[in-house]
Amino acid sequence: MTYTIPQIVVIIIAMVLTFILSSRKFKSTELSMALAGVTAVFFTAYSGWTDEPIRILVEGLFTNMDLAMTFIFATLFIQIYSHSGAMTAVTRGIISKFNSKWAVMACMAVLMLIPGAITGAGSVSVFVMGGMTYSIVRSMGVSEKKATAFVFIFAILSAAAPPINLWTMLMTAQANMPYVGFELLLLLPILITGAFTIIYLGWGAKRRPKEEILAELPEVSEKMQGKGGMVRILLPLVALALMIVLTLVAPFQMPVLGLPLMFVICAVIALICDPNKMGFKGFYKLVDEVMEQVFPLAATVLSVGVLQNAMAASGVKGAIGTAFVLLPFVWIYALILIVAPFAQGCMSYGSAIVIGTPLIFMFNTAGMNTTVVCAAMSLMFPIGDCLPPSRITGRLTCETTNYQGSYMSFLKQVFLPCLVLGLLALLMLIKPAWFRYLI
Repeated sequence: MTYTIPQIVVIIIAMVLTFILSSRKFKSTELSMALAGVTAVFFTAYSGWTDEPIRILVEGLFTNMDLAMTFIFATLFIQIYSHSGAMTAVTRGIISKFNSKWAVMACMAVLMLIPGAITGAGSVSVFVMGGMTYSIVRSMGVSEKKATAFVFIFAILSAAAPPINLWTMLMTAQANMPYVGFELLLLLPILITGAFTIIYLGWGAKRRPKEEILAELPEVSEKMQGKGGMVRILLPLVALALMIVLTLVAPFQMPVLGLPLMFVICAVIALICDPNKMGFKGFYKLVDEVMEQVFPLAATVLSVGVLQNAMAASGVKGAIGTAFVLLPFVWIYALILIVAPFAQGCMSYGSAIVIGTPLIFMFNTAGMNTTVVCAAMSLMFPIGDCLPPSRITGRLTCETTNYQGSYMSFLKQVFLPCLVLGLLALLMLIKPAWFRYLI
């Protein structure tokens, strides 16, 4: 049995109405997405398309379980790491060493890029570096809104940066393409956007005196100073980087640990390195705080999984992708900067499969360089990490920085840097031949 276009349109309308009504009633994005998925599954079961609606929902619930576990254990690791005073020590060291505001912001930008680049998840950059980056950028005289935008922009840039770009990996796997030649194609637009972001957000900010900034920072334990302190600070981070690098350079010799277990190992190392030893009660309280902090985000990614699976089972997912690629080229160019980010907001990494892969085949039939096309779309999708309904990285950034303004004000602040990234990606998509030398 296959669905007709009118049936799919009815399902889409029903899902949208369910999401809107649930959002007004329950004030919960996570629950609203899950209920929209349940609505789609109800239609599939009612029409006889499937006799296992519960299986569809349960499978969807586990689609992003690994990502939810990564969020939980990454947060646990960074909270233990912060409890040791390592974050404070690093912050004081950067403030003391650099006198230029631009040098400090550039340094923090590079540090923000590293965690996401080696994991493929911008949320990991927010977990590992977000809090420290925010506090240091704020000390440079940057406003709360601009500092929050700084963390978000470099978080999504880190997700798109090589060597690990999950959107590119998904699209190349689906299109049977080799995952090679993307390094410079991705890195050049990221560097241009990053430089623009630093200037745009830092312009007009006046750095406060170094002594005044250091006086406001918490004091660092003597055990976190000197060579011994440097070991305590670096050991958990080096262990994380080492495990990730080994999985890349020696995949057959290195056991498959996965990011959640890696963060657990690093959390244990950070606990051992912590000079401020915490008892069982202290550790239990910290875990409780972590779960309260990360639960909304974990619920979001699980709900997105339910929604994705329901859309696939009901035919909505395939209909959206097919309808988009059947448009004339001019309309694709006109709509891609809107459709791709919002698809990411709705389907997370599934957007690369629903929209990205069909577009690769379409551009390939037109004789265009598919490596450049794939890289271009991989730069567009991360922009949607601040868009509803999921808002994964945007929401996490606001929670990490304790942003007090409205979410709409946050979106307005990140709009221009995101537009620069999007326009660079659009240029690559329209004129892929111009960028062949970067492969």
